[in-house]
Amino acid sequence: MVLTAVEKKFSGFNLNIEKLAISKPGIYGLVGCNGCGKSTLAKIMAGLLRPDSGRIDSEGLTSRDITFLGRKPYMMDDTVYNNLVYPLKLRNTAIDKNKIELFIDKMKLSNRIKQRAKSLSSGEQQKLSFLRAVIFKPKLIIADEAMTAMDLDSLDLFEKTIIEEQKNENSIWIIISHQIPHIRFLCDYIYFMYDGKIEYENNAHDFFTKNNNPLVKQYLRTYN
Repeated sequence: MVLTAVEKKFSGFNLNIEKLAISKPGIYGLVGCNGCGKSTLAKIMAGLLRPDSGRIDSEGLTSRDITFLGRKPYMMDDTVYNNLVYPLKLRNTAIDKNKIELFIDKMKLSNRIKQRAKSLSSGEQQKLSFLRAVIFKPKLIIADEAMTAMDLDSLDLFEKTIIEEQKNENSIWIIISHQIPHIRFLCDYIYFMYDGKIEYENNAHDFFTKNNNPLVKQYLRTYN
């Protein structure tokens, strides 16, 4: 996906992305202080928000190839199972019951399969939302603070599953998070946003070890 001269204006805020190209499979981090435009950019990339101007080259990706994970999972008023298989039915994709069982077991939701999804705990809803997002093998997954406030065991499980899914499906993951250890562990490449713009970018190793940008250094001191 390539964004060129993309702008989006709100009252008192202007997103201005001169150039952003994410085409190679991998795990990318998108970081920056609150209000810098991360979520706005993520929603534009996911097709949930229209830019005011600029060009977006999806490079063959359609809405059926992209999924967006937000901080607060949306649950249909139905069972856990029907929530999980909904993306497959929507795309007329065959339901592999063995894979579904493996996924559900991995997230420790096996005994919740017939339960109403809205009655799950917040942590269980996050797990179900995650499974639902990857069950149809999307090519681009955007996770906007989707792992905020997780307990350590769940966070560890999500990190391992993200790495596993990315390798198996050769997909692109974009992770938005203030949890710097999480970003450092997962990401191959990192973008830093400031005041609606991409202020700095680099591979993950150099981002943390060879970074002389004062705004980035201040951000890392604050959130690390």
